[in-house]
Amino acid sequence: MRAQLVPLDGSPPIDLVKDLIVVGRREDCDLRLEHKSVSKIHCVLVKTDGLLMLRDLGSTNGTRVNGTRVRRAALLPNDQVSIASHKFRIHLGPDPAPVAPSLQASEMTQHLDAKEVAELLRKAKVEGDDEESSSDDRPGGEALHRNQLPDVYPDERGAQT
Repeated sequence: MRAQLVPLDGSPPIDLVKDLIVVGRREDCDLRLEHKSVSKIHCVLVKTDGLLMLRDLGSTNGTRVNGTRVRRAALLPNDQVSIASHKFRIHLGPDPAPVAPSLQASEMTQHLDAKEVAELLRKAKVEGDDEESSSDDRPGGEALHRNQLPDVYPDERGAQT
């Protein structure tokens, strides 16, 4: 069985060739993740009988499978695994994982400077005050609406058990 961790940041897939892979920050780990959020010995991945098992080793920042913090889990194809701040997708099968195109943040984000934001807000206010205004002059003909979501979300640590 071929098992790979496919980083969600577009980095090349990591082949899990050994039956027991120790993941952590220490130099002698089989899979070394150099980041202060990763514990020295964070978790282990075990390949056995066509299964890929994960066991957290009491790490400080935890290991998550599909968003849920786990102590141990059986991993299935396409499960998302977070080892501290590193995010991976599980690939199991005879063929290597398909290579995803690498996207830079600049390719996914529209950059606006402060003047552009101020101009958009000024136009929205003027048009909101003018009952005769229409949204036909904006791209897509959509009206601007103020975002009702908070800028800062409450700390999630207290909400999880």
